[in-house]
Amino acid sequence: MRSNAKTRYPRVIAQAWLRASVHVHALRTNPKAYLTAAKWWVLRKRVRARGQLASLLCEAPRAYEFWALQQDREAVHSAPDAQPPIIALVDTRSGVAAGDLAQTLDSLSSEGIRALLIGSADTPTPAAAAAAFDWNTSPWLMPVCAGDRVAAGAASAYRLAMRDPATSVIFADDDHITDYGLRNAPHFKPDWNSELFRHFDYLTGACVVRVDQADLVDLDTFEDWPQRLVARATVQGTPFHLRQMLHHRRMRAQPRLPLLPLEIAHELPPLSVIVPTRNRVDLLRTCLAGIAATDYPDIEVIVVDNDSDDPATIAFLAALDPERYRVLRHPGPFNYSAINNRAVAQARGTLLCLLNNDIEVTEPRWLATMATQALRSDVGAVGAQLLYPDGRIQHAGVVVGVGNAAGHAHRFIRPDQAGYFHRHALPQFTSAVTGACLVVAKDRFLAAGGLDEANFAVAFNDVDLCLRLNRHGWQSLYEPRARLVHHESVSRGFDQDPVGAARFAGELAMLKRLWKTDEIVDPYHHPQLSRASERFAVAI
Repeated sequence: MRSNAKTRYPRVIAQAWLRASVHVHALRTNPKAYLTAAKWWVLRKRVRARGQLASLLCEAPRAYEFWALQQDREAVHSAPDAQPPIIALVDTRSGVAAGDLAQTLDSLSSEGIRALLIGSADTPTPAAAAAAFDWNTSPWLMPVCAGDRVAAGAASAYRLAMRDPATSVIFADDDHITDYGLRNAPHFKPDWNSELFRHFDYLTGACVVRVDQADLVDLDTFEDWPQRLVARATVQGTPFHLRQMLHHRRMRAQPRLPLLPLEIAHELPPLSVIVPTRNRVDLLRTCLAGIAATDYPDIEVIVVDNDSDDPATIAFLAALDPERYRVLRHPGPFNYSAINNRAVAQARGTLLCLLNNDIEVTEPRWLATMATQALRSDVGAVGAQLLYPDGRIQHAGVVVGVGNAAGHAHRFIRPDQAGYFHRHALPQFTSAVTGACLVVAKDRFLAAGGLDEANFAVAFNDVDLCLRLNRHGWQSLYEPRARLVHHESVSRGFDQDPVGAARFAGELAMLKRLWKTDEIVDPYHHPQLSRASERFAVAI
């Protein structure tokens, strides 16, 4: 017992020191935000306080070090003859020092992983490695770069995940290791996201693959051989994400930025844009002018008026050209779901675009870009990148479970910032997208049941719709090449009155009941990322 106490106390002291360091850094860097979060905590506004603190604490230089100290546990090492064998293909072309290569080999050896040096005299090419081991033992291959290290217990963790015979790729989380052996820049990855993988190889260098001998023999050149090997394996089955930090890397692949423009579909079908509105003719005028300037061959615009009583707005609606605009009247309390469902029932378009009246169009290809993605057989709702008027991101996809409900990913960062591995700048599958600007095929919208008028009159109706579309096999997709400005909720305002607050509470409770948003982990987020932050902060 005494020896356990001796090892426990230094760890507790280190954790306390790092915790204090992280909080002091947050306080010194942004005292106003930190003290505001502290006030919210005292007032028992814990979700709001955690969200503010998470984004502050994660930016501290020692935040990840604090997290890692909390997570370290005694690892289970594999025996050298453990089955199935894992063969590391070590790319020696990176020009690292001999000592770094030695550390790579030591970490592999301690895990019972055999290493082959690709580029050496014995295995000069990847293809040459195909004859260096027995394929009858059903080996798994681990392409790594010289200088990288595997974590203690990595081999055992991988072997536990190898039990599924349908799996041909198992990938893990990774971080960066400096010249001095310090770990930083953790990448807590999403589960398999084929759309993201098109633009960002987040698997290679932190995975094991099972391929045929012929697949390795075909790699007779050095050009991108690890990436080509992993890409071949991904088509043989859905890659499995092992949510553990198993690789410490010296260099990592970067996303392919800037993105090339999307190749627009040759035949874009008729599309109906649905714009709910109430007063605020200045916003509506800007929104409709942007639609008029949009480059799309066949657009129907349906404006649904919810009890506008401003004379200027009423006059503007009456003056709209009926050849270009249809104006529907929808009296009564604001019900976003009912308003849009009514318009959908009368829409002639094959595709639908739900569009808030406070959206400002900034470039003409946005709708064609979103429509092209919505025509894919595997896609349901398509969302755009929405910016606040000051240029910061308001929406870059929705993460289910943030705040125990759903939150906009990467909110408040600027498009040219790196953010969390440039995720805000990359097309990718998401669990949901915002209904402020959403494109979906009409038949899929109807097959999913449309928007839920009874349970989600105002909030979370878009999240609920997206999750039902996902369940049907039509995955939500975030498309940053469609970028617009969102003057969020300036038309209707925020729900600060008791009635609005009670309604929101009821819709939040229903979201939790139907979708377990207070329990689930979004597959495109990570359990080690804070549920209180929309900016992919380490959960510390």
